[in-house]
Amino acid sequence: MTRYLPWVVGAALVAVPFVYHQQYPLHIMIVVLIWSFAYTSWSMMGRFGLVSLGHGGFMGVGAYVTALLWNHFGITPWIGIPLALLAAAALALVVAYPCFRFRITGHYFALVTLALSGIVLQVITATRDHTGGSLGYTPERYQGGNPIYALQFNDKAVWYLIALGIWALGLFIWYRVDRSMMRYALEAISEDEDAAAAAGVYVTWEKLKITVLSAVMTALAGALYCQYQMFISPDTVSGISVSLQMVFAVVVGGIYVSLGPTVGAVITLLLAEVLRIGFGTAAVGYDNLVYGVLLVLFIIFLPKGILGSLLDWRTPKLKPAAK
Repeated sequence: MTRYLPWVVGAALVAVPFVYHQQYPLHIMIVVLIWSFAYTSWSMMGRFGLVSLGHGGFMGVGAYVTALLWNHFGITPWIGIPLALLAAAALALVVAYPCFRFRITGHYFALVTLALSGIVLQVITATRDHTGGSLGYTPERYQGGNPIYALQFNDKAVWYLIALGIWALGLFIWYRVDRSMMRYALEAISEDEDAAAAAGVYVTWEKLKITVLSAVMTALAGALYCQYQMFISPDTVSGISVSLQMVFAVVVGGIYVSLGPTVGAVITLLLAEVLRIGFGTAAVGYDNLVYGVLLVLFIIFLPKGILGSLLDWRTPKLKPAAK
């Protein structure tokens, strides 16, 4: 019975927009699914001890490159998104290869990626003539044309199905990595790089593969978020705050569980919505304050996150043998 459960849940999720037509809840579900994919992308690295604080930069590249190519050159997102993913992959290689080649790891690697996130944010803000700077940027509406060509849909049911498909793709990639030799290689590297290298693991190559994969997935999340919202700004899709939001969501949900980032997305986004609706503009920035406090509490009391801790509690503990 258990093996059919994912198919039953999947069918129920697909049926949601056909039986439920309230626009605001559908909007929340779409945003949750897109951000769940972004958080899953971060967890691809984080679960192996590669703590990146630069994923806000990759998400910003995915969003802004897609929008700029559409507005300035008329390049359809079907071409613009792959180009944005290539740009994110190139950026990941430029930053990660020297780090891994010269064994910059741990908190030093986190600081390098933190600088990357800040640089992308500053570039977007400084080139305000092209990106709109801190005021934000809006992809041009494709008036009277084929919405598929422009990847612009007014029907939230369509966007829900797209977001659901991307979310499922993220879980599939997570599952494939979890069942691959890459996982064992990266786990060995996270425990002891020297021992892993002595055992025949190409340390730099394995780290680069998971970093580029994570960066590309994050850029895809940014591009889809841009196409759905039709408005982006440095604060919403790039920068240090976005990177820290990813870390918080994954830690809260469970970094070692495939659905952990999804649980984290539900909590973070619902928290932000509750604060926005309850306090309006008076609560601007409060969500980051609450994220910080909760992050500290979870690291101390629930280091495996909500799902990870639930799985531990459900797993029967072996009693010590009687002497």
